[in-house]
Amino acid sequence: MAGVETLRVVETHARAYRRIWRGSVITTFLNPILYLAAMGIGLGVLVDEGTGRQALEGVTYLTFLAPGLLAASTMQTGAGDGAWPVMVGIKWQRHYEAILSTPVAVRDLVAGHLLWVVVRLFMVTVIFGFVMVMFDATGVAGAIRAVIPAMVTGLAFAAPVTAFTAWTEDHTGLTNLFRFGIVPMFLFSGTFFPITQLPGWTHPLAYATPLWHGVEMTRAWSLGLDPTLPPVVHFGYLTLWIVGGWIAANRLLAKRMVN
Repeated sequence: MAGVETLRVVETHARAYRRIWRGSVITTFLNPILYLAAMGIGLGVLVDEGTGRQALEGVTYLTFLAPGLLAASTMQTGAGDGAWPVMVGIKWQRHYEAILSTPVAVRDLVAGHLLWVVVRLFMVTVIFGFVMVMFDATGVAGAIRAVIPAMVTGLAFAAPVTAFTAWTEDHTGLTNLFRFGIVPMFLFSGTFFPITQLPGWTHPLAYATPLWHGVEMTRAWSLGLDPTLPPVVHFGYLTLWIVGGWIAANRLLAKRMVN
């Protein structure tokens, strides 16, 4: 159960979010609409009319794409919230120093930050799920089922990226992380096309990424398909990233801010 200090950190994030929530919600609505309209409908017509549908387990490209984009969106949200706001608190505005001068400890700061990320991920998944239903990419039940694996996927990025941000010295490290880590995963982890369409030697690389596991589970739960691996394996792998990132974030932030 979250302690009082942890909830105070969540309250701090919520109070700050009150100033920007309108722009955030609009962007959260627009992104899936634009992606699904351009890729799911525009490109999807070409895929469905060709031979590509044979590789999509018999569903339309829009239906295949939507849950993958949902998982990828939570990855971007989790990674983004684990990067820039944390760097702001550590270095740019340094309000983490003020927070840690109160009874709030590092463990409360990290737990509160990640708990707020969970709130953000819930908002993103609910809005994206609504857009999926609007586009008839899945039913209401499928959109609801997709919430849990999508949120777990986002948290599997938020925790380790928070740890990475606590370790790196400036924004260059974060820029490189997104340029050489997040973006390639977005493109080559089964979001836009099945991994089986890639050369065989790349498959282990894709399977090692948290996003592939998140895409597999979000798509399976949303569409009622069988995932490549048992659900316990997918969720277990994502949980390792969450727990490992949480532990590393506590240690690295304590080393940087306290020691």
